[in-house]
Amino acid sequence: MHRELSGLSSMATRVILSELSDLIRDGSGDAIRFESGGGVDIARRVRAGAEGDLLVLADDAMAALAAEGHLVEGTVRPLWISQVVAAVPAGTSVPAFGTEEDLRTALLGAGRIAYSTGPSGTAVVELIDRLGLAEEVGGRLVQAPPGVPVGSMLAPGAADLAFQQHSELMDLPGIVILGPLPGSAAISSTFTGGVLATSPEPARAATVLDLLGSDTAARTARAKGMRPATETI
Repeated sequence: MHRELSGLSSMATRVILSELSDLIRDGSGDAIRFESGGGVDIARRVRAGAEGDLLVLADDAMAALAAEGHLVEGTVRPLWISQVVAAVPAGTSVPAFGTEEDLRTALLGAGRIAYSTGPSGTAVVELIDRLGLAEEVGGRLVQAPPGVPVGSMLAPGAADLAFQQHSELMDLPGIVILGPLPGSAAISSTFTGGVLATSPEPARAATVLDLLGSDTAARTARAKGMRPATETI
């Protein structure tokens, strides 16, 4: 009997990987269990020598870890693309969000603006600066702790507007998703997989990684707010 493979991932892909792990086990007999956390923390653990077979993180983090020798050469591949969306608490006024001017208005009108750690959160802060709003709204930005869904800050009133990956917000109660950021303000992240250098069974791990990039996996990704990296728009 094969041992259970293990993987590490960021929270953005937690639900997708949980469902795909079940499909892979039922279809091929390979058992894999992913542990998800804040992307920054997961990358830190990998650098500290965390053991495992597979890793799924945003492409920038994966590229850095691959360059440092933490991933098996030739195994890194893009899997899914996710857009950052905005959300507000349910029961509050839902602002227009179809244009960049609507985005500016929403930012200026929000009391507290929640965003995540990791690359997507950095991109939101950079966007606010690019829009020339850093001085006006910078003091109202609230960063969620690593691994904590930004949307969870909306329902209890800790924030009036939140930005995070669609996959992390779409099933949260007590919020209304406004949609992806409009026009040239759009932010997307590519999530990439690779075999960890610590894997005792890299060939078997690579086979499972191929299944994560399959058409079946693509259907699951779409249902959870992402699209396959091979799909053009």
